[in-house]
Amino acid sequence: MRRVGLLTSGGDCQALNAVMRGLAKALYSNYEDMEIIGFKDGYKGLIKGDYTVMAPECFSGLLMRGGTILGTSRQPFKLMRVVEADGIDKVDEMKKNYKNLKLDCIFVLGGNGSQKTANLLSEEGLNIIGLPKTIDNDLYGTDMTFGFHSALAMATTVLDNIHTTAASHGRVFIVEVMGHKVGWLTLYAGISSGADIILIPEIPYDIRIVTGAINERTLQGKKYSILAVAEGAISKDTAKLGKKEQKEKLKNRKYPSVAYEVGAQISELTGQEVRVTVPGHMQRGGTPTPFDRILSTRIGAKAMQLYKDKEFGRMVAVLGDEITSIPLSETAGRLKTVDPKASIIKEARSIGICFGDK
Repeated sequence: MRRVGLLTSGGDCQALNAVMRGLAKALYSNYEDMEIIGFKDGYKGLIKGDYTVMAPECFSGLLMRGGTILGTSRQPFKLMRVVEADGIDKVDEMKKNYKNLKLDCIFVLGGNGSQKTANLLSEEGLNIIGLPKTIDNDLYGTDMTFGFHSALAMATTVLDNIHTTAASHGRVFIVEVMGHKVGWLTLYAGISSGADIILIPEIPYDIRIVTGAINERTLQGKKYSILAVAEGAISKDTAKLGKKEQKEKLKNRKYPSVAYEVGAQISELTGQEVRVTVPGHMQRGGTPTPFDRILSTRIGAKAMQLYKDKEFGRMVAVLGDEITSIPLSETAGRLKTVDPKASIIKEARSIGICFGDK
């Protein structure tokens, strides 16, 4: 009997179930004696030994179903080796449960923090295969992560719908887009929805340049302006501060988020009416797009191949149109950020999109 573990970790996304389905179908198709152990709520289930023995029918109908049937949770990497008040050594417990269940391998579907923990377990001697999940698309070493395309479709829909109400009322509208510390989701959603101004963490903004662009549109007879603002966007003044000073400034910010701060500044400097929309977790919800369903199926199939070839300690990666893999050690702890000099930025500037920097 072959036995493998499966867990979904970190923030959810639309394509987790689709990836599990692709992986399971590939495993069952290649091995008649395959048993899949699903750990509940990510690493929490692996730590506590909370799992379910899955059957082929568990994966039926998952291709178009968002979320994760196994549940998920966030287990910060920095706390993985910290023994809490209950005396539980999390790494030791995960290793024990792996051994007690006689697992051949654990498949980890997760983003940055999850893959860091996956690499830790690999270094501890466990057979681990990572699968790249995050709506932020910020995992180093892969061109695309599953979940990004579906979140992009949702964020774009929100921005699209804002156009009609913005035009009707002649307002400045700001839509705050997820993405944590990087701007991939905001950049793509902004371009695809025709946003006039895009603010991302990688290109610190000057609010006077932002308001200058809005005033210029007004002079051109444009009744409204739409801004796509990344949740991690920062001003040029903030970018000059050290990390500790930045954290302290954000901690003491009087606004709920950067979008509201930018909105208040725009209103004060231009006198225009401003509205802020924060779609939040809507961007994680719903069904996966056709693109994500195909990508998820391919990623699941590739993960099975890595298992079959005994190529452990690796993460499935997308390079161009090819599905390949990289060592977990190469991606662990590294962010893939937007290059301010990238061609997509230059192309966006060439059609008049303002990034608030010049």
